[in-house]
Amino acid sequence: MPFDRSGKFYEAGRPIEVDGGLAVRSKRGKIGEQWWSRRFVDVLEEVCDPGRLSRGRAYARKGQVIDFALSPGQLVARVQGSRPAPYQVTIRIAAFDEAQWTEIIEALGAQALYRAALLAGAMPREIVDLFTDLGLPLFPSELNIDCSCPDWGVPCKHGSAALYVLAEAFDDDPFLVLAWRGRAREPLLDALRGTTDPGEAVDPLAVADEPLADRLTDFYSPAVSLGRLRERPARGSTPPELLLRALDPPPIKVRHIPLIDLLRPVYRDLGAAPEE
Repeated sequence: MPFDRSGKFYEAGRPIEVDGGLAVRSKRGKIGEQWWSRRFVDVLEEVCDPGRLSRGRAYARKGQVIDFALSPGQLVARVQGSRPAPYQVTIRIAAFDEAQWTEIIEALGAQALYRAALLAGAMPREIVDLFTDLGLPLFPSELNIDCSCPDWGVPCKHGSAALYVLAEAFDDDPFLVLAWRGRAREPLLDALRGTTDPGEAVDPLAVADEPLADRLTDFYSPAVSLGRLRERPARGSTPPELLLRALDPPPIKVRHIPLIDLLRPVYRDLGAAPEE
């Protein structure tokens, strides 16, 4: 039973169909194919109301999102509901300032692998750790969501629909993740190119050419101590809820909440390291 922001009951009607709306490609199961999109959706599903997210997914699949505009720290979208005038959704996150981006670009430029991947248009998984180590998380843990609809819930289904459309837009262009944090693709890539010497070709597989005679004493020694290698956390480990991602969600709800939304945190708890 929906209530508006003043606590009064209102009747939610069938949404008006949109001609040419931004419908997500995924018609069943998860939305988002690339790892960065999935990471963003995981954040949404941890901090947002499962029921409204479910209705937002339905809106996103029907194409109820008319359009959206992304700028540093802000997403503005128009979503068609049951009333003639579309609702306006505004979603804000903290954008990094110039000093913070200078620090980020210096850290990215110092890593040949990250620099080469980004210049090639790819998003390496390890970039999340780099941002975290700087104290500047790449994916927001808090979302300031506002919608012009009467629903008091945050996010409402209109805000949820806009977020799912954004997640699939991340699939097509990973640099939107960075643009939302305050640095668009071309300025970022220009800055990364500036961290290399003019004419330097970025080759992450390049190895210095040294005469064998100079390395006879340590030729068979590892470049990094085995002890240090053991200290590195394992990457690419299988997430505990992988089975839930791979299978189509069962058409079962418990008190209007999809069963898969209830199972996901349970799987994560089972896969968590035991406390000592």
